[in-house]
Amino acid sequence: MAKEYLDMDTLKYLLYDVHGLKDMLAYERFQDHDEESLGMFIDSVKEFSDRELFPYFKEMDEQPAHHKDGTVIVHKQVDVMMKKGGEMGLIAAPFDYAHGGLQLPGMAYTTAAYILDAANNHLPGYAGLTLGAAELIVHFGDEHLNDTYVPKMLSGEWGGTMCLTEPQAGSSLSDITTKAIPNGDGGYRIEGQKIFISGGDTQYAENIVHLVLARIEGAPAGTKGISLFVVPKHRPGTDGNLTYNDVTTVADFQKMGQRGYCTTHLGFGDKGDCHGWLVGEPHKGLKYMFLMMNGARIAVGRGAAAIAMAAYQASLEYANERPQGRKLTSTGKKNPDENQTLIIEHPDVRRMLLLQKAIAEASLSLVVLASRYQDIKQATADEEERKKYHLLLEIIIPIVKTYPSEAGAVAVNNGLQVLGGYGFCSDFILQQYYRDIRISAIYEGTTGIQSQDLLGRKIPMDNGKALELLAAEMMETIGNAAAYEDLKKQAGVLGSKLKQAKEILAFLMPYAQKGDYERYLADANLFMEYLSIVTIGWLWLDMATKAKQSLLKGETKFSEAFYESKIHTMKFYFKYEVPKTNGLAESLMDDEVLTVKTGKKVFV
Repeated sequence: MAKEYLDMDTLKYLLYDVHGLKDMLAYERFQDHDEESLGMFIDSVKEFSDRELFPYFKEMDEQPAHHKDGTVIVHKQVDVMMKKGGEMGLIAAPFDYAHGGLQLPGMAYTTAAYILDAANNHLPGYAGLTLGAAELIVHFGDEHLNDTYVPKMLSGEWGGTMCLTEPQAGSSLSDITTKAIPNGDGGYRIEGQKIFISGGDTQYAENIVHLVLARIEGAPAGTKGISLFVVPKHRPGTDGNLTYNDVTTVADFQKMGQRGYCTTHLGFGDKGDCHGWLVGEPHKGLKYMFLMMNGARIAVGRGAAAIAMAAYQASLEYANERPQGRKLTSTGKKNPDENQTLIIEHPDVRRMLLLQKAIAEASLSLVVLASRYQDIKQATADEEERKKYHLLLEIIIPIVKTYPSEAGAVAVNNGLQVLGGYGFCSDFILQQYYRDIRISAIYEGTTGIQSQDLLGRKIPMDNGKALELLAAEMMETIGNAAAYEDLKKQAGVLGSKLKQAKEILAFLMPYAQKGDYERYLADANLFMEYLSIVTIGWLWLDMATKAKQSLLKGETKFSEAFYESKIHTMKFYFKYEVPKTNGLAESLMDDEVLTVKTGKKVFV
């Protein structure tokens, strides 16, 4: 394993200098915090991660979570993550003071959680899902549910999950069949099966509080008939004692990666004694769950960004230590009498490392940006400002979830290649990062689902207002960058890509307008890739512009080489990645339709 798993200077540069954490402190919600106290919190999370997460990363892969005697046996550090993490506020941090939280800006919390993910991506999900489940209860549950469950969840004593997927339905939530039968006292009996439930059970949890989507008997068909229920593994009595609630851990799925993070199959009501309590109003469960879903999708992107960063650090360290081959001389030949050179001297290795750096650092920037939008939306008292950042957040969420997951896998793949044959061996950690990151494109809605959400819902949202606002953000950066001679070229390229995006949408939109939605969305994945590349180009141009400004001001917060590296990596991204949009645009605006099924029989 590498000696280090992330670049704290880049993390702090993005948080403070690029995305302006200090700006958040002007809002009343966050006024009790200052940069120093937030910095101390982030540093304490790094120290905790160094001590309690990173050293166990490989071990958790080698000793995977598994089902035994009706429960799931997990690594002992899961207990440490929940209990000590709870004590540190790693679950409660974003919550209101009234609910026992710290009212921490989401930007600071997300950055802290990113550190945990980079140190050991098998552990933070246990706390993260507990946070998400508690958040749903806080927002939509009644006083009794809040008082009964939230305090013990925020302390890490009890875990939490969200239970959506069923064996017969997969991602099609309109087809779920889990039943909720009124029992006459305001509660419901729950009957059904849920699969792929992350953090669904451990031998260390006194209780797990499941947030379950189910249909009340007689509810409308489809997604409009889905309600949300609190269904604990053990139901608390008025005396504080726990009674088994007929929630069965049927199995734990064995996976190719994230093997220390359990993924369970749960049965509810096998003996007819599973009780659930309605959260909010009937038939609004999916709407409520999507509050949690936005946070969960940012978390998936954050985790993928962190894995990409950790893999980059490991491959960079290897490249700086591994001697192999010799540099070409001016004659085009190698001198066998020279000592071997470190592989980081070879242009192709440097290309792969720069690709890793470009993807990993921009992915972190993207995640912090989404958290910034979320913070402003939550904290502002200005209705127009709230609407603006709501729309910006909505359009960027699918990209935040998808780009770090898909491009991050490409980055880790390149890191493995840097190690050559050793990258394929279990003695080296790159193969584990490669396996771990692969799930990210599936978690919380696959890439196909995110792409259809982006093109089908977010682009047309409010008559295109969300995309208009995002383009305006990009144009502001283009204007700032164009003021510097050595950034003008890339500023011009990004401007041309925004025009090209309009051409693509002008080609596609008529299909939607005439009701041919299948054709309109047939290449949604390509559009996702296109807009992701453009968005990441924007974030790199912004990073480079701020680095240029710091250099001209003679700022010494970071070294001159640090700032120059941001400009260099931006130029690398525009040379090697941005041109890929041309091929994507050509495919998107091609009249030929090859993936929509017709009456003609074609083998696939």
